[in-house]
Amino acid sequence: MTCPHPPRALLRTLYDTAVAAAQPALCLPPHWPEPPKGRIVLLAGGKAAARMAAAAEAHYIGALGLGPDRFNGLAVTRRGYAVPTERIEVVEAAHPVPDQTGVEATRRIIALAEQAGPDDLVLVLFSGGASANWIAPLADLTLADKQAITRTLLRSGAGIGEMNTLRKHLSAIKGGRLALAAAPAPIVTLGISDVPFDDPSVIGSGPTVPDPSTQADALEIVVKYGMALPETAARILANPAYESPKPGNPAFALSRYTVVASPALSLAAAAEKAAAAGYDLINLGAEVAGEARDVARAHAALALEAKRAGRKAVILSGGELTVTIRGHGAGGPNQEYALALAIALNNTPGIAALAGDTDGTDGGGGNADDPAGAFVDAATLQRAQAAGRNPAVDLDNNDSTAFFRAAGDLLDPGPTGTNVNDLRAILVDP
Repeated sequence: MTCPHPPRALLRTLYDTAVAAAQPALCLPPHWPEPPKGRIVLLAGGKAAARMAAAAEAHYIGALGLGPDRFNGLAVTRRGYAVPTERIEVVEAAHPVPDQTGVEATRRIIALAEQAGPDDLVLVLFSGGASANWIAPLADLTLADKQAITRTLLRSGAGIGEMNTLRKHLSAIKGGRLALAAAPAPIVTLGISDVPFDDPSVIGSGPTVPDPSTQADALEIVVKYGMALPETAARILANPAYESPKPGNPAFALSRYTVVASPALSLAAAAEKAAAAGYDLINLGAEVAGEARDVARAHAALALEAKRAGRKAVILSGGELTVTIRGHGAGGPNQEYALALAIALNNTPGIAALAGDTDGTDGGGGNADDPAGAFVDAATLQRAQAAGRNPAVDLDNNDSTAFFRAAGDLLDPGPTGTNVNDLRAILVDP
């Protein structure tokens, strides 16, 4: 059928459809484990942690009637992402740069895991963002050290897998170490993936699964991006006693992991909606990676080619792009992608686009009201330039938020309660 909505309305519908497909209340219920003889100790982390905990309460308290002696726990989520819960305590901590609140809450998470016995079940509900929310510096590493390392990683242009490889080797909870704390209690992890190929060892830095990466891998990443590590971190990476647990460790014998929502599933939901609106699908997949501005130029070329061919098409992609910070502006990968896309499209009529993080925030200052991304259409450049912005200067300064605020093109959904990475959609309608 033909879509009666203007391009921006359809783009927002595609974004909302992708987000809805990954809501905890929808994706978790088919996977709830049966209650054990003893207690369910619920440990949740990440941007979806509070909504995941609320969904668990609806099942285990509301449907099964488990009392406080059978069901309790703790959730740690990003500031601004809490929702009301009945019994599970929700702590809000900083993201992406961790804080003392996260450290103290993570110590409690580890203690709860250590208190679980063989008749209990440790139920870990996990989503992206947990690498910052579950923060437990290893050995004599300090919070200030971890904060400095995080800032360096965020500016480096490293991919999420590389970032988490380094994080795992400097943490007392990541890289399988939560499973060590919980043994001999069985562990069930239900994860909402925000990483390419849904690798459990990368989602939230894999606290309940074996870590295939090594200290040597972490050191290679440090060298690759020219990072200056605190001396304490360098000592840890050089000491084999601090290597993360590997496959075959008995702590993982009773650990089971299920990915309940993923970027690919959300991308498929958006694709179905676009097809129903009469668009041909060009699906680039849910694992697109690379420097945001470079990917944007490549996608602009695809859109221009589709227009020249007279196609009414939607170009969809997911994954997580990177930004190498060279300037002093504000923004994130989605906004930088959208700015580079707008420049490459150069006011071409008949093409509109959206790039947004499904968690509701994209880069910025770590605040819950940061924008999630931006829209682009044939008048974006003119609106921003009329407001005094220079697109090339803003791109060089990594100042995409200011550019799109001036254009009136920011995507501001607020916290969505889930996180399946980014959604990018380009509508071509000659």
